[in-house]
Amino acid sequence: MFTEIRTALRPALVLLVLLAGITGLAFPALVTGIAQLTMPGQANGSLIRDGDKIIGSSLIAQRFDKREYFHPRPSAAGKGYDASASSGTNLSPGSKDLRDAIAARVATARADGVTGPIPADMVTSSASGLDPEISPEAAEAQVARVARARGLTAAQLQALIAANTDFPLFGIIGAPRVNVLLLNRALDGLQG
Repeated sequence: MFTEIRTALRPALVLLVLLAGITGLAFPALVTGIAQLTMPGQANGSLIRDGDKIIGSSLIAQRFDKREYFHPRPSAAGKGYDASASSGTNLSPGSKDLRDAIAARVATARADGVTGPIPADMVTSSASGLDPEISPEAAEAQVARVARARGLTAAQLQALIAANTDFPLFGIIGAPRVNVLLLNRALDGLQG
C-alpha cells in the first residue's frame, strides 16, 4: 500500500516542483528581463532624480503644503501620502465625515483664492490616496495662489501647466492630467 501511495504521489510532486519553477521563477525572471531591456525607467519604479538623489516617483503622490507649490489631491493613505497604507476613505457619499472633510477643503480652496466651481479632485481623495496627477482644471484653480507666492504671472503658470499636461491615450483613453511632482519640478526650474 505504501508503494502505491508513493507511486501516485511522485508524479504529483514532480509536477508541483516543475510548475512552481516555471510560474514562480522562470516566467517572472523572463518578464523582468524583458521589462529591464525595453523600459528600464518604468520597470524600476519611474523614479525622479535630482542628480544622484532620488526625490520621488512619477507614480506616487507626495505632500506639497507650501503655498508656492501646486498641491496634489487630498490623501487618505495613512497620515497622508503613505505608500505603505494606500487606501481611500471608504466613506459613503452620504457620510457626515466625508461632507465635513469636503467642506473644510472647499473653505481652504476659497481662502487660497479659488473662485467659481472647485474641481472635484481638489476636495476628494483618490481610491488609492496616492494619485500623483490632478486635472488641468485643478492646476488652473491653484494658479492665483502660486503666482502670488512666487511673484510670477498667471500667464507664466498657465503655460507651464499646458506644457506639463498629458492627454488621453489615442485621444480617447483616460482624461487630461497633470503630474504634480513633475509640474512642481518644472516650476522650480522656471525660477531656478
